[in-house]
Amino acid sequence: MRHLPSFRTSFRIAHATASGAAEAAPLGDLPSWKLEDLYPSATSPEYLGDLAKAEAAAKAFEEKWKGKLAAAAKLSGDEGIGAAVREYEALEDLMGKIGSFAGLTYFSDTTNPANGKLYGDAQSKLTDMASHLLFLSLEMNRIDDAVIDAALESDALAGHYKPWIVDLRMDKPYQLDDKLEQLFLEKSMTGASAFNRLFDETMASLTFNVDGEELPLEVTLSMLQEADPAVRKKAAEALAKTFKANIRTFTLITNTLAKDKEISDRWRGFKDIADSRHLANRVERDVVDALAAAVKEAYPRLSHRYYAMKAKWLGMEQMEFWDRNAPLPETPTSLIPWSEAKETVLSAYGNFDPEMATIAQRFFDGGWIDAPVRPGKAPGAFAHPTVPSAHPYVLVNYMGKPRDVMTLAHELGHGVHQVLAGAQGALMASTPLTLAETASVFGEMLTFRALLDKTKDKRERKAMLAQKVEDMINTVVRQIAFYEFERKVHTARRQGELTADDIGELWLSVQTESLGPAIRISEGYETYWAYIPHFIHSPFYVYAYAFGDCLVNSLYAVYQKAETGFQQKYFELLKAGGTKHHSELLAPFGLDATDPSFWAQGLSMLEGLIDELEALDRQA
Repeated sequence: MRHLPSFRTSFRIAHATASGAAEAAPLGDLPSWKLEDLYPSATSPEYLGDLAKAEAAAKAFEEKWKGKLAAAAKLSGDEGIGAAVREYEALEDLMGKIGSFAGLTYFSDTTNPANGKLYGDAQSKLTDMASHLLFLSLEMNRIDDAVIDAALESDALAGHYKPWIVDLRMDKPYQLDDKLEQLFLEKSMTGASAFNRLFDETMASLTFNVDGEELPLEVTLSMLQEADPAVRKKAAEALAKTFKANIRTFTLITNTLAKDKEISDRWRGFKDIADSRHLANRVERDVVDALAAAVKEAYPRLSHRYYAMKAKWLGMEQMEFWDRNAPLPETPTSLIPWSEAKETVLSAYGNFDPEMATIAQRFFDGGWIDAPVRPGKAPGAFAHPTVPSAHPYVLVNYMGKPRDVMTLAHELGHGVHQVLAGAQGALMASTPLTLAETASVFGEMLTFRALLDKTKDKRERKAMLAQKVEDMINTVVRQIAFYEFERKVHTARRQGELTADDIGELWLSVQTESLGPAIRISEGYETYWAYIPHFIHSPFYVYAYAFGDCLVNSLYAVYQKAETGFQQKYFELLKAGGTKHHSELLAPFGLDATDPSFWAQGLSMLEGLIDELEALDRQA
């Protein structure tokens, strides 16, 4: 049930890839974001004033509308249900702005106690405010369908919010009585939210000893992409050692959150362990099942086949798990300055459509990007939409490797999407996770294709193709393996608490199946489940990456064949935000995710790239 402002659920829309280690100087001036666009500081009159304003407005809203929505549904204008939703939307925007400022400040440096206090206090106050707004969704879902349908027809303002109201009523079968909903909401601060924060702060505080130097997670992960196999091995062993030393904490967090979800699902009446995620994503279970089955069936043709080829290129009979993302000998080793990364992405976007580049340019000009690696900063990357009255922000950990350029293209794709969807307003701008990866993956594909078209040298082309194949395998195969791992963990947790060894065995089972025989799974890898943030923040989120990648592959194939009009239809898809179901958004492109062949079509592009690599290998 969605009763809190959308900050927490939307925050970690991330493309979590490790980047290569680098000194800052060769990269140029890396930008830090300007959170002053939201509030000057946590002690400023503007922030404190909005906090007080939101608290007062939430109470006033409850006093004005609670117990009166059924009657309002039979009225229109300022007394109608549309007016209530409009006031609620304004509150969502204000509360979302407060939560965004606190959250972005916190993720700028999670080890700073002041940031932790700001974030914790803000979340507590927002939860209190949300408790005054909780009645809206509960009361609306008790109104008869015929009355709501009539209101949507007779009240123009209610009609404007029809997508949100229809969406809300899909939660109706899983809605509890008012006191239970109130309890679930208020206890979330000391339940799931608390363990989410424990994970973030624990992960941010970890260091990994490589040759006597204590390194943060992001830099240590980046060493798995170094050319020297000895460096990769040392990094892998350092990761495993620190994860193992903290495995009891991560095991407790995982057990607690899985049990918390099981309790919620049981009380609400969800049948399958992932059904609550499917409902939030507005996607049917059989569509996700078809995606997962198609990817698993393709493991031998995709990951198994590619990693066997890569082992041969690296002169190995079998790769160690830390060799999975090793660069090929053909891979350029020079660092890519920030200015070049910026130009590469903006050029690729502009060649597709100048409007896309113009929107992306605003992120660079306006201080909407945070790029440097620094202690305490959240690892990985994300784009956070904030609220329509403000603007999105992008976080990356830029270290100058080609993958960092692709990550920048990915997150800016999210940012462009969030800017365009913002016109829908605070309630309808948010895109279901299954479609939220569309613009990001499409932006990556545009950037990759632009770079590939410029590359004539066969060795460089091979390295670029290999990197793209690996990124797609990480996005499709790896994320479906993650999804299968989560299913196994949550299923097993229903029978009792899991030990670290239990979770490690489940992890190894899905990794062995998805990676294939060309990769040796040796001691230490059984702990690597511990650092994946998606398992903690958004259970079962991960299939959205595979969904998005396969969707974009099909969408890009349509783009390559289209003569005119594709860009306009594409922008309409992005502008729709959360107002339409995936079937409506894909129909103009002749695509249908319920068609079993849809996923095969999406996977065929990845298979085709592997075919091209094989052909290049034969020519060498």
